[in-house]
Amino acid sequence: MASAIVCGYPGGRECAAARLGMPLKKFDNHLYESKGSRPLSDEQLHLLEAESGTTYLPDYMAAMYGGVFVPIADPSELDNLDLYSRSVKTAVKRGRVDQIIAEALEDGVIDEREVETILAAHRKHIAARHAEVHAVIVLHSEVRR
Repeated sequence: MASAIVCGYPGGRECAAARLGMPLKKFDNHLYESKGSRPLSDEQLHLLEAESGTTYLPDYMAAMYGGVFVPIADPSELDNLDLYSRSVKTAVKRGRVDQIIAEALEDGVIDEREVETILAAHRKHIAARHAEVHAVIVLHSEVRR
């Protein structure tokens, strides 16, 4: 998961190391937990993700507990165009779940690998839908949060 975060960071390992104020070799030791180095801290990973716009850490943690991570919408960034965009993205994710299920059923049996693929896509759909509903509430509630 830490590797995915670093790969998603603009400029990759070199820029992530610089952002955390570490020489590249020391950063690599922490990233790969080599030479007795502790892993990168949650705070360090969060900083990298906040700047790159990824959510690998909370997605991973939520999935461990059978849940989904749903980022809370920032009211200052919401408008009706944003709501429409969220709606379209949610519909695409639902369609992807249905497509995966249809493909899995072609042979009449859903195997364990297909179950994992279906559930991963379903978690993404549910998170998108929850975020979409929350954004509508935030944008149109009497008291803006």
